[in-house]
Order: sequence, then C-alpha cells, then structure tokens
Amino acid sequence: MVNEMKVINGENQILGRVASRAAKMALEGEEVRIVNAENMVMTGKMPYLIDKYWTRRHRKDKADPEHSQHWPRRPDMFVKRIIRGMLPDDRARGRNAYKRIKTYIGFPETLRNEELMSVPGADASKLHSKYHTVKELCSRLGHRKE
Repeated sequence: MVNEMKVINGENQILGRVASRAAKMALEGEEVRIVNAENMVMTGKMPYLIDKYWTRRHRKDKADPEHSQHWPRRPDMFVKRIIRGMLPDDRARGRNAYKRIKTYIGFPETLRNEELMSVPGADASKLHSKYHTVKELCSRLGHRKE
C-alpha cells in the first residue's frame, strides 16, 4: 500500500470523472482529499437532476424503512456519497478505501501547504452541454447554508 496523500481541486471539474479517479486512488491505498467539492459540475438539465436525486433521497426499504440508504443534501457529503457508489463497500477493501477519502467545502487551512492536482480530462470547459454545480443542486434539494 502506498499511503501518500493526494489533494484534488474540485473547482470546475466534472464530478463523475473526479469521483471515479478518487475511488481508484483510494483503492490503491492513497489518502484522497477533495477540496472545493461544492464547485464540481454535473451535466444535465436541472429538473432531471432534481428528480433523480430527490427520488433517491426518498426511496425507502419496504421491509425496514429505518435502515434505508441515505443520500445527503450537504455538497461535500453528496460528493462523498457518489464516490461510495464507485467502491465495493460490501467488502473490507472498499470500506477501508472509503475511510481514506475526505471531501471539503471550500479550502481548509490544514491543506494550504499541499500541492493541488486536477484530474486529466475532467475540466468542465470541454463540455458542450448544460451543466450545474453540486452547490446549486444541493440547494435545490433542500440544503441550507449554515
């Protein structure tokens, strides 16, 4: 295992591409920190995105509604939940990889001296379709800024 820390700047990066790369790095044993998670982008029209994630938030297990899956509204936890979907979280390897991933709103002071990296091919300026930030989506799903 490698155990080195990578800090990814999520500013204007495509969420799915960054999430898949972060999941892969965590499975390889690296500590992954994603800063500016609220400024990552998702493609699609806003009504479709709201409907998709609102449905996921309110889906309940018929046999045991208290133990249904949880979809957070907070942007950093929302990004982390998407990364969890790309990990084999039913195995110890995936659970350990999930613990090595941290997401942040903004840029914390503790990571100021770390070198930032961006995922190749994940820049949103290459997109030719509509896109929205995670912050916009989460606010439409009911997140209230503290």
